[in-house]
Amino acid sequence: MTILYMNLAAVYLLAFMSRYLSTRTAIGPAGIRPSYYFGLLAAASLCLVSGLRRNIGDTFFYMHSYVVEDFSLENLSLSGDFGFTILQALLHRITDDPQILIFVTGVATNALIVVVLLKYSRMIELALFVYIASGMFTVSMNGIRQYLAAAIIFAGLKYVLNGDWKKYFCIVLFASTFHKTALILLPIYFLVRREAWTKMTLMLLGVAVMLALGFNLVSNILFAALGDTKYSVYSEFNEGGANVIRLAVNMVPIVIAYLGRHKLRQLWPKSDYIVNLALLSNVIMLIATQNWIFARLNIYFDLYNLILISWGVKLFVEKHRSLIYYGMIAFYAVYFFFEHDIILNLHYQSDYIRF
Repeated sequence: MTILYMNLAAVYLLAFMSRYLSTRTAIGPAGIRPSYYFGLLAAASLCLVSGLRRNIGDTFFYMHSYVVEDFSLENLSLSGDFGFTILQALLHRITDDPQILIFVTGVATNALIVVVLLKYSRMIELALFVYIASGMFTVSMNGIRQYLAAAIIFAGLKYVLNGDWKKYFCIVLFASTFHKTALILLPIYFLVRREAWTKMTLMLLGVAVMLALGFNLVSNILFAALGDTKYSVYSEFNEGGANVIRLAVNMVPIVIAYLGRHKLRQLWPKSDYIVNLALLSNVIMLIATQNWIFARLNIYFDLYNLILISWGVKLFVEKHRSLIYYGMIAFYAVYFFFEHDIILNLHYQSDYIRF
């Protein structure tokens, strides 16, 4: 855990300097341009810690697969997650060392996320602190293909905000070559491009509650639809639901956004689309309390919570902002310790980073 604690501190301090040295600009919703020098240094810390690891989640299995399987472009089949197969085939032309796969995916995933947060976050250090402390960074080192797909789609956020569905669809289709579940973002585009906190919001929450209550029936229908696909194996998982504490932590940004919904809309009119995406994150997490495997879908929506939380402090009156800011830091720091040290007992391992 020492490396992960050091990474958390380094990323926060570098991102704080990025905002502290920001300049005023008329470009972007935040009205400021963070220092990209310190922002990229923060990204570098994330990329190195992620890319040079040799454990956490299914990292070992990806590395093992890279070594034992035959990734040949000559025998490539354009079915399944062929984009990831092409990536591995190209990397094999450089080296057979599986560390290159972990490094390239770690750099690509985290670099894309940080670049988007630098553009749309109001407090970049708070967004990146929550990215690590809430466990998203750790999950990115577990669901490698899916988090890479999510980061690619996250990078296309401007097309959601600008209503350019053609370019957004192209990005989603590209991301789906790494993980087919990314295709769920196609219909989601039309669902989220509407005003937040309307009757549609209540309907979404109502549907989530009904799905949670009638989970057994819904899961049977879903897994039957998966049929003989590679994802049908998820029907065999029966390890309980996602932790309710995780749900509560996930709800913090959306609750703050609701309390300050009128001011947030004044500060950033297009924030409604971010709110709707973050709301879907909570809808999925509510369903996931019945079966944790559904939390994997939340990978595509969790990142939008980071943008919301970065605006959260500005929604309060000025005299309370310091209290709210440091309260958030303390809350997520405690959760980071509880989740990673107590529950997961996580031990980071690397052949390159050692303390």
